Amino acid sequence: MYSGEYPILIEPEDLSACLKDGDVLLVAVCTRKAFDSGHIPGSALIEPTELICGVKPAVGKLPDISMLEKLFSSIGLKQSSRVIVYDDEGGGWAGRLIWTLDALGHSNSALINGGFVAWQNEGFPISVEQVDLPTTEFNAQLNDSVIADIDDVSRSIDDEHTIVWDARASEEYTGTKVTALRNGHVPGAVNLDWINLMDSDNNLKLRDLNEIKYELEQQGITEQVRVITHCLTHHRSGLTYFVGKLLGLDIRAYDGSWSEWGNLPSTPVE
Repeated sequence: MYSGEYPILIEPEDLSACLKDGDVLLVAVCTRKAFDSGHIPGSALIEPTELICGVKPAVGKLPDISMLEKLFSSIGLKQSSRVIVYDDEGGGWAGRLIWTLDALGHSNSALINGGFVAWQNEGFPISVEQVDLPTTEFNAQLNDSVIADIDDVSRSIDDEHTIVWDARASEEYTGTKVTALRNGHVPGAVNLDWINLMDSDNNLKLRDLNEIKYELEQQGITEQVRVITHCLTHHRSGLTYFVGKLLGLDIRAYDGSWSEWGNLPSTPVE
C-alpha cells in the first residue's frame, strides 16, 4: 500500500481537516454545467477536455506542457500546493488529473473517495459559488517515468517483467465492441474493467483494496512486475493508474491508449 507523508485517498468526512493543513488546492474535474449546478465549497474547476490533447486518433494524449502550465497557473497551483481532486463519475477524471500532475513533476496530490457522488449523498455542504483564486506561475518538470508510449507497450509484449492492464469493458477487450479501425487487445494484456474497482452500493467509493489487490494478483499484476495501464483515451485508466499507485505498484499509463493502438495498421492485436 502507498506510504507517504500524506494519504492519497481521502474520505469525504476527513476533507475539512485536510483543508486546514495549509497550502491546499481543491479541484473538481467535471463539466462547467455540472460544476455550476453544485460542487464542494472552495473548489477550482478543470474541465476534462483541458486534460487531453484532443488530436485524432490519439485524442487522450497529454497536452502540450506549456498549455498545462498555463492551465494550472490559472487555478493557482504552486510547487508547494497539496492538490485534492474529485470528479462526479467514480474517479476516472480525478485519477487522470493525478496522473497529469505526476507527469508534470507535482506528486503531492490526493483523491476524494467517491468524489462528488459520495460528498453529496453523505450530506456534506454544496456550493454554486465560484472561488476567485489568485493566479501563479507554475513551471512543470516533466516526469516521463509515469508515461508509457507506443514503443513501451510494444516492448511489453515479449517482456515477462511487464504486464499491460486493460481497463476497458470486456466487450472492448475481446473486440466484440467496435471502437477503432481494429478491435481487441494488446497481446498478453489482462483485463480488469475500471467499473469493477467501484462499489456501486457505496457511493462509487473504491471497493475493499485487499479484494482489488487479490484480483489483480490473480491476473499477474503484482509489485514484482512493471504495469502499463490504458483504456480508450486514458480516461477510465486514470482510476486504474491511481489504484495502482495506491497499492504501491510500479505503474505507468499509456495515454495513446486504444484510440492510438487500434487505429494503426501495423500494431499487433489479439
